[in-house]
Amino acid sequence: MSWFESFILGLVQGLTEFLPISSSAHLRLTAAFAGWEDPGAAFTAVTQIGTEAAVIIFFRKDIARIVSAWFRSLTDREMRRDHDAQMGWLVIVGSIPIGVLGLTLKDQIEGPFRDLRLIATTLIVLGVVLGIADRLAARDAHGGENRPRRERKTLEQLTVRDGLLYGCAQALALVPGVSRSGATISGGLFMGYTREAAARYSFLLAIPAVMASGVFELTEIGEGHVSWGPTVFATLLAFFVAYAVIAWFMKFISTRSFMPFVIYRILLGVLLFVLVATGVLSPNEGASSGGVSSG
Repeated sequence: MSWFESFILGLVQGLTEFLPISSSAHLRLTAAFAGWEDPGAAFTAVTQIGTEAAVIIFFRKDIARIVSAWFRSLTDREMRRDHDAQMGWLVIVGSIPIGVLGLTLKDQIEGPFRDLRLIATTLIVLGVVLGIADRLAARDAHGGENRPRRERKTLEQLTVRDGLLYGCAQALALVPGVSRSGATISGGLFMGYTREAAARYSFLLAIPAVMASGVFELTEIGEGHVSWGPTVFATLLAFFVAYAVIAWFMKFISTRSFMPFVIYRILLGVLLFVLVATGVLSPNEGASSGGVSSG
């Protein structure tokens, strides 16, 4: 991998990790469109350490409260009723599905799941799902002639059941094209949470899974065409870009819907199907093996 490739891929990783459009799919597609070798799931997993570091810094006050309360709840029964302590447990519970499935489906994630036809399918299908979930949220928020306005849930109302369902939705992102944020936000909207609550928990829930995946895949770097220097450079670039994207995204969803992302996903999926069908791209264009990643 050249330094120019790492620059472009790091930029793409930072821009797409937290938008509901799938960072792993965009890394895969960027390489395919440019005629480069697929950077692989290991490169994606390691560069995601940079984007998750951006989450940790952006939500540092929330995370500090949650971690502090969770540790205190281990010895103080009264603290177990504290919302921040409960959030700590809910993040752990929600991380179980992706951890189990990530290890179980490792071979599929490295190979068949990176087929461009599957990525096109997941881009379209999950785009439609996100669109439906977003419309339901908008309907609840504004009501209608025959439908009263309905209050949506906040993170203070998050339960163990909902945390586990969020986790199952996040696990879908093991397939490139699904999008971790897209899947978890859609799940949250279907369960009746506000856009902001769904996005915030999605970001917090991603931290353990992504960090563990990135560390797990560190040993894969340097074994193929992806070397350490470009990977570290891409990871640092992804960190700075992702921080700016998080700040913008949290403001965007407070007043706007997800429909622009829905339309983009569907159009990109259709374009990808056309390019594969016409032979412009091979389903396994530039394919290479790598480790476990999601996004």
